[in-house]
Amino acid sequence: MRVLMIQTPSVEDLSQERVYPIGIVLLASYLQRYGHEVSILDMNLERDPYGALKEKLLEFQPEAIGLSLRNIDPLGNKTSSLISPFIVTVRLIAAVLPQAWLIVGGTGFSLFPERLMLEISELDYGIIGEAEVTFPALLRSIDSPPSLPGLCWREGSRVRITPPYTDFNMVEYVPANRLLLDPALYKGINNYVPTIGIEAKRGCALNCAYCVYPQLQGKRLRCRPASAVVDEMESLYKDYGIESFHFTDPVLNVPRGHLEGICEEIMRRKLKVRWDGFMREDQLNEKNVALFERAGCECFSFSPDGLCQESLDVLQKNLSEAQILRAANLVSQTDVVSVYHFMVNVPGETVVTCEKSIQFVDRLYEVHSKKKNLGTIILNNIRILPGTAIEGMARAGGVIGLETDLLYPTYYNPKPFNTFRYKLETLQQCRNVFMWQGVNYPAE
Repeated sequence: MRVLMIQTPSVEDLSQERVYPIGIVLLASYLQRYGHEVSILDMNLERDPYGALKEKLLEFQPEAIGLSLRNIDPLGNKTSSLISPFIVTVRLIAAVLPQAWLIVGGTGFSLFPERLMLEISELDYGIIGEAEVTFPALLRSIDSPPSLPGLCWREGSRVRITPPYTDFNMVEYVPANRLLLDPALYKGINNYVPTIGIEAKRGCALNCAYCVYPQLQGKRLRCRPASAVVDEMESLYKDYGIESFHFTDPVLNVPRGHLEGICEEIMRRKLKVRWDGFMREDQLNEKNVALFERAGCECFSFSPDGLCQESLDVLQKNLSEAQILRAANLVSQTDVVSVYHFMVNVPGETVVTCEKSIQFVDRLYEVHSKKKNLGTIILNNIRILPGTAIEGMARAGGVIGLETDLLYPTYYNPKPFNTFRYKLETLQQCRNVFMWQGVNYPAE
């Protein structure tokens, strides 16, 4: 079967940071091994994405089309949505090739499968969660498929959904066939974010109140062997000149020892690459921080989220202020830049917690002041997503109601602290500029 895999628009425009669509390339590689003729289109690379889509459809004439809806909106406190361009994409495909099967998956779809299947009648099937097993099986019996993990289909006016597959054995993970989509197309297109992702594991055992990773990937950690991860990095370095990577794991340095093994393998091979990924603060110590730096870590990315202990507890982070500051002290002694992500105006915010948040931002800049290695502190309100503890808190507190449509950007940001983020952003920007310019920040 001829199968076209499409990364639908996942950024607002070409000026945004874009990434290599590892998910659809990986799936396309599996389909190819099952004997399908496969092609890929990433609409995010195209100046005229819909023109490129139409041209690809007419040229390749696919019998089935796999659509990845990765992002439903850009996050970062923005109120624009990526659902509209997704619907345009689906309807254009259906108009140009009405006989082709349309199958949708991806993180964004997996959050709202029933809603999207009901509202977009052109979609034939959906797959939530991991698709390495389900997608090839669906194509083998697409006219009348059996019950498959994560499959979404219509039964009259209803949508039926089976539980997702979250047990793919990462020891059997086969790296994507990059010949299907040349990584060189992504070199140099971003200013900050590495474009090439590496999957070292799936799953997350944490219980953060706002996060959907556990429901998308399961709670059980499934790790690839360190040697296999570095094999993939080395191949991309040697074959395509890729020197910078982003690990896509929910938390990179958990379980302890896995990232350490990857770093030791990188160093054993004398591989001159750079990498980053989100790390858990309470897993750092002097020894592994030094190892990560020697092995090419170019950014310590943290998402502690709570700016005071009260916020950390509400967000179910199972972290303390002391652990965050200890991690900051460790990484501040390196020559690697650090970036921190925090949530603002979390449930239970008070005048006291706001003052503590201000003090915590100041303390982080003081910790990093000697080496000037704090890249930035990113401050966001919480995007309310279905099935999370934050959704329950927002409903219980009257922040959202039964009529609130979570498909579109909805943030937890009630009065009276709905403008507090701007005050914190002003402080963070002042501290950042003063630090980089070598000017003492005046005490208030």
